[in-house]
Amino acid sequence: MARTDNRVFHGAKLMLFIGGRLMVLRRDDKPGIPWPGRLDLPGGGREPGESAEACVLRETHEEIGLNLRVSDLVWARFFVAPSRAWLFAAHQPAGLEDRVVLGSEGQGWHLMPPEAFVRDPDAIPHFRDRVASYLREAV
Repeated sequence: MARTDNRVFHGAKLMLFIGGRLMVLRRDDKPGIPWPGRLDLPGGGREPGESAEACVLRETHEEIGLNLRVSDLVWARFFVAPSRAWLFAAHQPAGLEDRVVLGSEGQGWHLMPPEAFVRDPDAIPHFRDRVASYLREAV
């Protein structure tokens, strides 16, 4: 995978496929947060000086307890809207879900067929579109 560049960005998300299913988090349903209660992908905000890869790997560990490596990231794209953020993809074997531990954010997690995420009205709209685009590209 091509390494990310030095563009200014605010965060990074991960399309994590485990045994062909997509890792999905249910966001907290609290006032004041973006997309409360919606289906989301692992990832989040950048810490000062962090690379996009370091950001997405740290956030993934904090949110679901998995320690992935940069070499696990097989795809990356930069988006400017709705915020300047990187989106990555990683594919892992079935069974890794047994090591998932939900962090302090979110109501829960589950694996779902990526096509179901794309159709789910609870999924954050721009992530639905990006997963759909990735699925078309990956064929």
